[in-house]
Amino acid sequence: MTTRLDLKVSPEAARIAVTGWIGERPKVSVTAAPERGKANEAVEPLLAEALGLPGSALTVMAGHSSKLERIEIAGLTAEALRQRLPH
Repeated sequence: MTTRLDLKVSPEAARIAVTGWIGERPKVSVTAAPERGKANEAVEPLLAEALGLPGSALTVMAGHSSKLERIEIAGLTAEALRQRLPH
């Protein structure tokens, strides 16, 4: 089972965190700069920790050069995902 999650990434933030929701899309903040994929690289471990999953369970599918990304998450239903991320 896999679930796709669309999210908004705020690079160069003061802290690394899942900071809330914008409609149906979670917002995450990372301290990394939005250059050469650094911000994207910071998103996967942040979400993995927040969801209690190994980093290998998450893959950035789209939005590699955008603030809007699509992440594929293995081993978690959409309902379980919503329960594990802070609202």
